[in-house]
Amino acid sequence: MFLLSLLPFWFLYLLADLLFIIIYYIIGYRRKIVEDNLRNSFPEKSLQELNSIERKYFKYLADLIVEIIKTISISAKDVEKRMRPTNPGLMEDYFTQGKSIIAAAGHYCNWEMATLSFGLLTGKKRFIVYRAQSNVVFTDFFNRVRSRFGSTMISTRQALRKMIEFKNELTFSVLVADQTPTKVEARYFTTFLNQPTAIFLGLEKLTRVVDCVVIFFRIDRVKRGYYTYTFVPLIENPHEAQLHEITEAHVRYLENVIKQAPEYWIWSHRRWKFKPGEDKT
Repeated sequence: MFLLSLLPFWFLYLLADLLFIIIYYIIGYRRKIVEDNLRNSFPEKSLQELNSIERKYFKYLADLIVEIIKTISISAKDVEKRMRPTNPGLMEDYFTQGKSIIAAAGHYCNWEMATLSFGLLTGKKRFIVYRAQSNVVFTDFFNRVRSRFGSTMISTRQALRKMIEFKNELTFSVLVADQTPTKVEARYFTTFLNQPTAIFLGLEKLTRVVDCVVIFFRIDRVKRGYYTYTFVPLIENPHEAQLHEITEAHVRYLENVIKQAPEYWIWSHRRWKFKPGEDKT
């Protein structure tokens, strides 16, 4: 993967074009899962529209795979050219007010390159909260990649303790908030993309304890290999928010983003594994 990452973007995109043909037309990688997820999420769309989204998704998935490989060795200069913030002044405004920030993100567009750009944003302490995977070697490898430019990786189990430790410092934390909890962890369900969906409450718990401003880390694709990201304020005073208001705020915002350009979300993931009321044993 490291040797592949040294190849120039133009060559990697040639590989992506070939990869798209393989995963979409030849092996049909998780096409049934994608078809079911799209049909259930957009019952109002015609079969032709759903097929178009599906094809665009797999085309982008191939691009995303080679772009993620590229992040292993990409330079800071190239990251700054390809992943540009639209309103970094908002972050500085909150810091000037003495407020720390926690951002919700989704598996939308190239979140891996965004984590590298996040490391270049500010000299303040930067935390990326991750959920440990069963493959320890794989997790450690990508955590080293994600922290190349100064971010500190903390697991969900360590997050609360770590953020309390730095409560008196200005920090900027980000976590991908659309992951699927296990059946045992599923304590809160809401309607997301037309379906009952289990949502992690970790972001809401963290923000209430450390009283951070809650924003959404929105990523948009400009063209192949180029993105912008925008800080979208959601909740400025979490202690005043109603129960689950913070969770609903980031879920609703991500839902609207996905509806605008659905091909950039990860549809091949088994997001809806279970429903509310199912036995958790």
